[in-house]
Amino acid sequence: MRIIIFILTLIFSLKNIFGQTKEENLKISHLTGDFYIYTTYSNYEGNKIPANGMYVLTDSGAVLFDTPWDTTQFQPLLDSIKQKHDKNVIICIATHWHSDRTEGLDYYKKQGIKTYTTVLTDELSKKNNKKRAEFLMMKDTVFTVGQHSFEVYYPGEGHTADNIIVWFESEKILYGGCLIKGVDATDLGYLGDANVLEYEETLKKVQRKCPDPEFIIVSHHDWDNNNSLEHSIKLAGELKEKNLR
Repeated sequence: MRIIIFILTLIFSLKNIFGQTKEENLKISHLTGDFYIYTTYSNYEGNKIPANGMYVLTDSGAVLFDTPWDTTQFQPLLDSIKQKHDKNVIICIATHWHSDRTEGLDYYKKQGIKTYTTVLTDELSKKNNKKRAEFLMMKDTVFTVGQHSFEVYYPGEGHTADNIIVWFESEKILYGGCLIKGVDATDLGYLGDANVLEYEETLKKVQRKCPDPEFIIVSHHDWDNNNSLEHSIKLAGELKEKNLR
């Protein structure tokens, strides 16, 4: 009997271990109401980096914000949304041209999903040989999909020249993408395509546009602390001072 119990315990433990390894490729967390955060991972300079995206469920289908960074997770994300919510993804919006936001655009376009970026993002994607969307936004745009409305807003240059944010005014949810860093960040991350002098003012525009958000979603850090925007403004101010000396 002890041997049987030991074997069953070992099998259960191994199942948990392998299950956790599998789950690390794609993690889905409930935010609030119809809103969910998904996280995939990629290696950057020898480190495993998380990349957060978001999706919202509507009566018409699911709307996806940014694509998985991990190319193996394009279809598993669609499958997970279908299995968990019985919804198909109908729209995908990428928030700037870097691969951690756009890598899946071509794949999703081929699945019949409507993919969107701004005109500026498309120009930079073309220039840098990145994946491109089917539909282009010429200006700040309000989308109404099913029961949910949200605005795609360009506040100016910061992390990149084209970074946009998404604002759900009714729910007070700010999807900041890579423009906003988490409170655990000690710097503003990769600055190779950043405007270090404009970054602070761009973030302040976001702050004015999106007053008192209940949730702020950031790309590469924990998203459960609403001080992330204030913290990012502080970091951007320090960076500007340093570059003006």
